Amino acid sequence: MTTLRPFTCDDLFKFNNVNFDPLTETYGLSFYTQYLAKWPEYFQLAESPSGQIMGYIMGKVEGHLDNWHGHVTALTVSPDYRRLGLAALLMSFLEDISEKKRAYFVDLFVRKSNQVAINMYTNLGYIIYRTILDYYSGDQDEDAYDMRKALSRDVNKKSVIPYTQPVRLEHIDMN
Repeated sequence: MTTLRPFTCDDLFKFNNVNFDPLTETYGLSFYTQYLAKWPEYFQLAESPSGQIMGYIMGKVEGHLDNWHGHVTALTVSPDYRRLGLAALLMSFLEDISEKKRAYFVDLFVRKSNQVAINMYTNLGYIIYRTILDYYSGDQDEDAYDMRKALSRDVNKKSVIPYTQPVRLEHIDMN
């Protein structure tokens, strides 16, 4: 049986088995602790009965007016525990928190090449809202999809009317 529980500072020293995936964005210790301090309710962990970390989700709530939204900063599940529905469970958790915070939508960024994740998010009701050019940097820059799902507060679904043209990161308001 899987347990969802709040992520703690101690977990930062135990989650390497989850973060060693090449598709997982890994951040510095200060980044994780900042999220834990500012948005603790958005940082959840899936744990096995033996206490092994199976996956986690890290997010936040941000924006203003009708751009008030939940954001998925990181979602990852250990390769040993994939295809069990854990990612969907963690996403549902973040969406529920965002509903309680009266957000209009939830958004996330995903590599354009990560078709498995794109399919999963699409199956969870997310749409490709826009393409952000060269969002990911590294050996080879890569575009990202900004995917969104409207929440109940967005009655007219204005937050999920897609852009038709790609945008550059410096031209968008990230809040």
